[in-house]
Amino acid sequence: MAISAGKLRGLRRLSDAAGFFRMVAVDQRPPIRNRIRETRGEAAVTWENVGEVKAALLRALQPHASAMLLDPGYALPYAHRLLDPAKGLLLTLETFEFEMLEGGRLTRTYPGWSPATIRRAGADGVKLMLFYRPDAPTAVNDRQHAFVREVGAGCRAADIPFLLEPLVYPLGEEDASAYAESADKRPELVIETVREFRKPEYGVDIFKLETPVPNATIPAPEGEGSDVADTQAQFARLNDLLDRPWVMLSAGAGMEPFRRILTYAFRAGASGYLAGRAIWADGFRAYPDMAAFESRLRTGGVPYMAAINALLTEHGTPWTTRPFAREEGAADGAMEHEGEGWVTTYP
Repeated sequence: MAISAGKLRGLRRLSDAAGFFRMVAVDQRPPIRNRIRETRGEAAVTWENVGEVKAALLRALQPHASAMLLDPGYALPYAHRLLDPAKGLLLTLETFEFEMLEGGRLTRTYPGWSPATIRRAGADGVKLMLFYRPDAPTAVNDRQHAFVREVGAGCRAADIPFLLEPLVYPLGEEDASAYAESADKRPELVIETVREFRKPEYGVDIFKLETPVPNATIPAPEGEGSDVADTQAQFARLNDLLDRPWVMLSAGAGMEPFRRILTYAFRAGASGYLAGRAIWADGFRAYPDMAAFESRLRTGGVPYMAAINALLTEHGTPWTTRPFAREEGAADGAMEHEGEGWVTTYP
């Protein structure tokens, strides 16, 4: 199929020239606030404190990324002058607070914000984190389904790429002060979530996925045992469900576990990553000395990005070669309604 003009432009902006997504997340709110609180105390967690951390992340890591993910509460208003216009920009639509309904979570957005607002702010894509479990109560999932359809419709109307990040969460758990992988996560919970939201009615263009296998049990991909083959098979199941690109999130995994996750994902068909803490968490060992914090990002986070970028180049799948971006008889990544009549058909 061909891709609409705005979404095609957005996908190209978010990826590099080879068609890979090398995206760094600095939209985290509770994780960064918690790190500041642990070091400086509750009273020191100010808007400026959070903003200066996000600014340091931008300065150190942006040169090595294809795109940056920012939040409109801290990162964009505080550090917007640091944004490289040659890089892609994703903005997150959701707040981290959620509503509880009959034992499940409902995602909430910033009041007054929509895909149209994000487009108007100059972003190249909309990111939505969605708390979701296929085994949650029907009333909860019906609300979440309708919510994603609404966001997808808004992205279609604004002609901007829609990146969905579904997260398995502990049922009945009301505290999300910092996202952590659900202890009862099973492969089927991740697989069935993808099976649901791949449906065209949701309008998702990129999936940001968590590993179907818990972080703690990911075997070294260089091995040859049955556990390696079984793990690779789970990642292959994700890829086989999707005709559009997918990238991996780090879900708070450390550098080595995330490298293992990415190896399996890239071998399976993933087109990149959208990660935060696996890249920059180590920098907080030097916090609150901001100069030392930024230096540690450059000596630790930057080489790590170089390593996973090389892994992506070796094993990853460019998004332009995914089935949704290919049209028989046309170049990969063809624009919808190309040709002389485009000016009349696009509106």
